[in-house]
Parts: sequence; structure tokens; C-alpha cells
Amino acid sequence: METVLKNCRRIVVKVGSSLVTNQGAGLDLAALGNWARQISSLSTGGYEVVLVSSGAIAEGMQRLNWRSRPTLLHDLQAAAAVGQMGLIQAYESCFRQHGLHAAQVLLTHADLADRERYLNARATLTTLLSLRVVPIINENDTVVTDEIKFGDNDTLGALVTNLIDADALVILTDQSGLYTADPRRDASATLVATGTAGDAQLENMAGGAGSNIGRGGMLTKILAAKRAAHSGAHTVIASGHEPDVLLRLFQGESIGTLLTAPALPLASRKQWLAGHLQVSGRLVLDEGAIRALRLEGKSLLPIGVRQVLGEFQRGAVVACVSEQGLDLARGLCNYNSDEASRIAGHASGEITTLLGYGGDTEIIHRDNLVLL
Repeated sequence: METVLKNCRRIVVKVGSSLVTNQGAGLDLAALGNWARQISSLSTGGYEVVLVSSGAIAEGMQRLNWRSRPTLLHDLQAAAAVGQMGLIQAYESCFRQHGLHAAQVLLTHADLADRERYLNARATLTTLLSLRVVPIINENDTVVTDEIKFGDNDTLGALVTNLIDADALVILTDQSGLYTADPRRDASATLVATGTAGDAQLENMAGGAGSNIGRGGMLTKILAAKRAAHSGAHTVIASGHEPDVLLRLFQGESIGTLLTAPALPLASRKQWLAGHLQVSGRLVLDEGAIRALRLEGKSLLPIGVRQVLGEFQRGAVVACVSEQGLDLARGLCNYNSDEASRIAGHASGEITTLLGYGGDTEIIHRDNLVLL
């Protein structure tokens, strides 16, 4: 772990609800102070740290005297709006004790799905880091809807890692790391010390959701590591209950599970494409097209498309999937859904005849496509 993390200077740290709240009874101010102390020490040592923190809804529930997490969207949004006030006030107070300022940054998927807003968010965060301000990031739960949610802060942490080209993502949880099986159910389960992000075997090992305070489980953390690897970032999944866990990790100590990025980072535009959680439509590909994309690095041609699902405009981000529903790629489609349906399964030379006008020979050009 020392070799992998020693050159990491820009870090995204994600802390879950169980690490910043008193089991749902509002914020644990001592815990927030602990994170602020460690991050301040890293900042003094030349590290740039972005903190993705849960806890707003739990704090809002406590302030509103709600004993159980609400299920209605508007109630959740109200709790988030109330809780965000307490969360950022507490963090600002804690960081001020160490001579640092915190900044609140609330994001939705729409902020990252739109290329211009994506670049604006990137510029804001990098400017804050250059000013030695610690960005505190959370999903903007007060306005988000189920259709455009990140889903959990593990995913948000990975997308922020891609956004700012961070070197490492540290996901802190109430578990020691990834185990070969759920240690709460299988006494023979052993900790996985190292692995490669994106390894399908890791997803098979991951269990379901944990506490009833947060939303993420170990699987979301494994998938987050896979996403973070798109920008070449390594991921550590470790227990936030370990004393001085952040300081010890970047001193080279092996704690938890280290998942290394397997390949060179994607170019910025392709990172943006890969980060799309919601897509406008889906193109179902035949085996020949899948081989052409995966093994030969080719563009997607109409003849390889078996079916077009959804309605979308030209230039929309669409998913490429197998006939079994496996998510294969993301790309910018050169045709709208009606046009794509009409030329699907046909040779590129037939496009003018089928549409009555000429167009691109590819449905998605290789430069606008990223494999998942």
C-alpha cells in the first residue's frame, strides 16, 4: 500500500452516515472534529483533500424530532434541507480550529451529465483546493428526484474523483474492508487486502446494504472503485473506526482493502461519458458489434444494432448493451431514436436510401464512445 499511495496528492475521502452521526441521533461532533483534525494534518503535509460526507438527512431527522427515516420524497428533501445547515456549520467550526475553511458543494447528476456544468464544477473544486479550502460535498437531496439520484455517496465520491482527477478515493465505513464473504454471517470470511478495481470476482464477494441509517452496501463501494479507476485513481475501503486511519494510510500503513486502478486513465471527455448514470436510450448490440468494440477498437455501425430502446435526440448519451442486458459502453449517438431505429441492422451504405438523406456512417464514433 505504501508504494501505491506514496505519490498520491489529491484525495477524495468519503465518510458514511454511521461515522458522522450518533446512530441517526444527529451529528457526532467529536467524530467530525476527528475528521477535520486528520484532513488538516494531511493538508499541512501538502495533500489536497475533498470530503464527501453523509449525515444531512440524519441531522435533519434529529432536528425535526423524527425517529425513523421517512419514505416520502418531499419529507426526505425537507430533512436534507434542515440537516445541511447543521452539517456544514459543524464542519466549518471544526476546520476553523485548525486554520482552514470549509466550502459546501451540493451536486446533482444533472450537474455532471451536462458537459458545461461538469467543467464548471471541476473549475470550482480545483480553485477551492488551490486556496487550501476543504470542499464538503454531498448530493443536493433538497431538489433531486429518484430518477436523477446518484443513489449513494459512494458513487458520488467516485464521480468526484473522476471530476477532479484525484489520485485516490478513500471510502471509510463501519466495516474493516472487503471480505471474501459477509463476516456478519460467515465466520470463515477473510479480509481481502488487495485487488484490482473492476475485477468481477470482487462484485461477487460484496454483500448487501448495511445499517438502516445510510443507503450504501459493500457492492456500491466495489462499483465506486471501478468508476474511480476510470481516471486512474486507486481506492481504499477501510474502517473509519481505526484510530487516525487517514494519517496512517498515507504514511504507508496497510489498512482495509486496496483496489488498484488496472489501466491508464481515460481522457477527460471519456471520463465524463463513463460517469453518466442515467442515459437517454439504449442500443442492443449483436455479438459481432460487441467484438468490434471490445477487441478491435472500432466505431459502432448501424449493422451491429439489433434494437433501439427509448426516445432520444441526436447527440444524446446512450448505453450500448448486450442482448442479455449487460451494460457495455456509453456513447454520443449520431442519430435520434427514430433515425437509429430505421437504420439499425443495415449497412452504412444504405443510410441515405433508408432516411432519404445522408448521415454519418457510424451510429457512435469511437472517439465518442467509452467501454465500461
